[in-house]
Amino acid sequence: MERHQNSGHVGKGFIKRFGLTRGALAGTVAHDHHNLVVIGADDRSMMTAARAVGAMRGGLVVAEGDQVLAQLPLPVAGLMSDQPIEAVRGGYDDLLRAAHALARHARPLHGDELLRPGGDSRTSLTDLGLVDVDEFKLLPLWVA
Repeated sequence: MERHQNSGHVGKGFIKRFGLTRGALAGTVAHDHHNLVVIGADDRSMMTAARAVGAMRGGLVVAEGDQVLAQLPLPVAGLMSDQPIEAVRGGYDDLLRAAHALARHARPLHGDELLRPGGDSRTSLTDLGLVDVDEFKLLPLWVA
């Protein structure tokens, strides 16, 4: 979800082999665009995670249903904390534990890496759709 210009743009896609069986992960640390990325197994968990990140004005969240299981506020542009490193590390460890309880992916809080189809670094799923990052143009999702 685009979060910089209030455009209302929301990109949607399916992610395979993430291993998320329930709940949702959300965060504003997303390489290249730093929009809000939400990955989830159900709508309610995804909404809870997205709203929690919004309420913190940026950060990382793990949610299940209506419950926030763990969160790490990143109030500096949604990317950095203003807290001591020990507090940030502790919060991140809590996030990892909660995320691993929901997903089998080795790095469940790095969902933005999975938004590059097929591991192709030349394309990225953004709030506008699938983008060729070399040519700066939108690509079709379906081949006729």
